Formats: sequence, C-alpha cells, structure tokens
Amino acid sequence: MSAGASSLSDPERASDGDSRYRLRDLFTPLDTLLVSGGDPRLALDQDRVNVYGCAPSPESEIWNFASSTASPISQAAYDRAALAREELVHKSLFEEVEIVFDARCEDMRDELRGHLQLSPRVDVVFSPSGTDSQLHALFLARTALGAPPVTIVVGADQSGSGTAHAAQGRHFSWMTASGLAVRKDGAIGGLAGDSIAVRMLDASPDIAMRADADAAVLRAVETSLAQGRRVLLQIMASSKLGWRAPSAACLDEIEQRWPGKVQVVVDACQARLGRERLRCYLDRGYMVLMTGSKFFGGPAFSGALLVPKGLSRSLDRLGEIAPGFFDYAGRSDWPKAWTTLRSRFERRPNFGQWLRWEAALAEIGSYYAVPGAFRAKAMAELAAGIDDMIALSPSLRSVPAAFAQAGADDEEFAQRTIFPFALVRDGKPVSIADTSTVHRALARDMNDEIGGRPADRHVAAQRCLVGQPVRLERPDVAPQAVLRLCVGARLLTEAWSTDTAQAHSNVQQILDRIAHVLVKIELLLDRAVSAASPG
Repeated sequence: MSAGASSLSDPERASDGDSRYRLRDLFTPLDTLLVSGGDPRLALDQDRVNVYGCAPSPESEIWNFASSTASPISQAAYDRAALAREELVHKSLFEEVEIVFDARCEDMRDELRGHLQLSPRVDVVFSPSGTDSQLHALFLARTALGAPPVTIVVGADQSGSGTAHAAQGRHFSWMTASGLAVRKDGAIGGLAGDSIAVRMLDASPDIAMRADADAAVLRAVETSLAQGRRVLLQIMASSKLGWRAPSAACLDEIEQRWPGKVQVVVDACQARLGRERLRCYLDRGYMVLMTGSKFFGGPAFSGALLVPKGLSRSLDRLGEIAPGFFDYAGRSDWPKAWTTLRSRFERRPNFGQWLRWEAALAEIGSYYAVPGAFRAKAMAELAAGIDDMIALSPSLRSVPAAFAQAGADDEEFAQRTIFPFALVRDGKPVSIADTSTVHRALARDMNDEIGGRPADRHVAAQRCLVGQPVRLERPDVAPQAVLRLCVGARLLTEAWSTDTAQAHSNVQQILDRIAHVLVKIELLLDRAVSAASPG
C-alpha cells in the first residue's frame, strides 16, 4: 500500500475516537483516497497503476475489455466520488464525521437495493472486497447455523485468489483493509475452520467444465453432514471463465434432503446474473456475494454481502464475536438495523471503500438506466461477434461455454459476457509465462517494439486491457493459462443511444475495437516467434 494509503488505515488512530483526525483524512488527494482502505494490490507502482494496470484517475485512451478482473475508473464515476467527498466534508462541519459517514452508507444501501430492484427487507453489508465479504458470510453462517460450519467451495479453482483462505477463516493477505499487518494463511482468531474445494474444470486434456459437478457437490454435502457438521455451501454464479455450478435441480435436492442444515452463499462477485435470478436466490434464503467492480466497472475492491431478512433475524441470538473478526469490519459496514452487532464494532470509517462504492454506484445506475431490450440485444450481438472473431483467429483457441442452464431469469445474461481463449503457436498452447507477457504488452504502447508497416504500428500502439491470465491445472496435463475478453456494463452504457442507427453503429465500433485487440495479439505472438528464431 502506498504511504498515503496506509496512513489512512492506521489502526491506532482509528480507535482514538477523535473525529478531527478522520475529517483531516478527507482532505487527502482523491487519487490517494481511492486506493486506500483495501487490498495491498491497490498499491500504485512507478507508472502510477495498480497490479491490474489501472490508474486511480480516468484514462479514456485505454480500451477496457477486462471487467472480469478490473476496470479503469470512468470520468463520470470519478466525478461522483469527488462530489461525494466534497458533500461529506461540508456536512462534517456541522456534525461528527462518523455520524455523517454512517448516514451516507445507509443511503447507499437504499440506492443499491433500488438499482437491483431488491426488497427493503434485504440487508446490505459493505466491505473492501468480495473476499472480505466471504469472511462476513462465514461469520453470519456460524451464527445462523448455531455451530462452526465446514465451507464447501464450488469452483474453488476459478474463484478469487483469496477464496481458499477466506473459506477457512484465514487471512488472505499480509495486511487487512484496516491496516493491520497479519500473516497470510494464518488463522483468524475464533473464525478458522475447515473447507472442501469442489473443482469445476474437467480432468481431461480439453478445457471444459466437469460433467459431474452436481454429483460432486452432493457427495461433499452428504459426507459433511454425516460427520455431524453443518455446511456453508458457496455456489458459483459466474466463475473466472463464466461458468456456473451447481444446477438449480441440485440446489432443490439439497433443500429437500437436508432442510435447515445447509446455508447457501452465492459467489456473484462477477455480478453477471439477471436481477430476477438475484431476487430468486435471496427469496430462497441464500446470502449473495457481489462487487461493484467486475461487470459493473467500478474501481477494484468494493464488496457487498446481500443478506435475506430471515437470516438477519439470527443475529438476535448473537453470542461472542470471533476476536480476529474485528479487524475485518467497522461499525458503518453493518446495516443500522443491526444495532446489537454494530455496537460491538469500532466507529472506523473506511473512506477508500466508501468512495470506490460511490464510483461503482454511478456505473450501476447508468447501466440500469439503459433500456433492458437494448441491453439484451447488444449483448447478443457482441457475443456472436466475439465468438466469430476468436474462431477465425489462427492463434486463438476458444474455451467452450458452459451455459446450458441459462433461462428467462438470466435476462441479458443468457448471453456469454466472458470469452476465454488460449493462445496457440504451431498448434500447441503458448506457455504461461508467454501468455502473461502478451497480457502485459497489450496494456502498453508497443509501436517501437513491433515496427514494420504503419498499419501494424498503429495497432501495436493502442493500449488495451483484457482479463488477467487464468491458470488452469489438471492431473497429467501441463498447466496452461487463458486470457479473457469481457463485456462489461460500461460498454453498453456508452453504446446506448435513443437514435437506433447510432446505437447499432456504437456496438459495431466495440466489435471493431475487439478485432483490433486480436490483431495486436497476433502481432505480439509473431514478434515473439521472430525473436526466438536464430539469426
């Protein structure tokens, strides 16, 4: 974390109760605030970008097809964050900053529910990241189930890098968002437990989703319950490759066979699901993990846990809180209605988390202001066009979709929005190292390195982001990595126009840019081959 960011997270200052220190923090430069109070991966390097290649301020010249990983902040989102900070400072001149901040967080819960068309009975718990929200879900599940559960993680091989640690109640980084130095993978006091990983990737040489995912989930649940354990089942709404598991039929069977013994939490951190499906999950009593980044395109590291009302009632029997968990939440993260739980946590405003959510809400609101019919039509056109272009590229091998379950409640997400592909050279997969090199080079102006024809130099100069390489490991198969082209909310927001012809032209321009990205990949691979050739 940068020096400015870590100073905003000083745990000693955060507990001294002096509102003046926190108000002073609000006068920190906005770019510094936006990368504070989160994962160390937000830290800026010498080029002023984070580990994902994103700067804290808008960069309109870079093309973004990386919403499965992270997106640069848009000008509209940046402006909203700036205005929100200004308004909070003004209100804090007349009231304690913690009180003003708490009220603003409550307003944001209402706004998020409104955009997602959720009932006021759904509670929203904010956090610095989707992984922090996993810890919140584990904490609440322990209370609801009355005993420490074993966490069964579906798609553990295609979820966030910290998921395996969080599922076991362990530190997933070397520093918490509150600024406390910890040992990564060390037990969080009072929260640590067991987990079972259920892979989604098939063991065959082909990149495909396993056909027996439902059976694997049922076995894991049955075995755990037979051992007298309670179960927190984390299902996958959209993996890094855009896959979903288990099926609705499998979830129905779990509910019928083991009522009240399995708490489900949905990993919807990619936010690639229809609002109808989201409501269905919550109506069934499932918790839902989501983020304001990923599909919606807010700045990286803005998490939320959606909690159905029935589950929040279990907080009435709240007992002792795991002591290590206090480092992963502040009072304003919890809904105001949760008075007993809130009273146990410090008043510790996380300004970075808050401003990233302000930015994300700007994107979410803009996306849902676009007519649903256009969103669905544009998604279909983009999906067809991207599939065709990947298929025509001699150096790209598409990863098949696993979307047989898509239905009406998926709405526009009945279409793929993540398009994974492997790089191939002479018919063989490109190494993980070379795939990573291509990924980094796409984000840079490669004009001088590529050289050659003016047209090639023009293509090479364009900076573009695609989804980070996903490492795939299977028994008896050499590890490989795939890249991802992603359709995010901002692409559709910017393409929409009341002029039908203009809207269609805008969608075609997106496809033209994607074609440009694929040509740059070809040039980079050709350059690598030339560099490796003797003399």
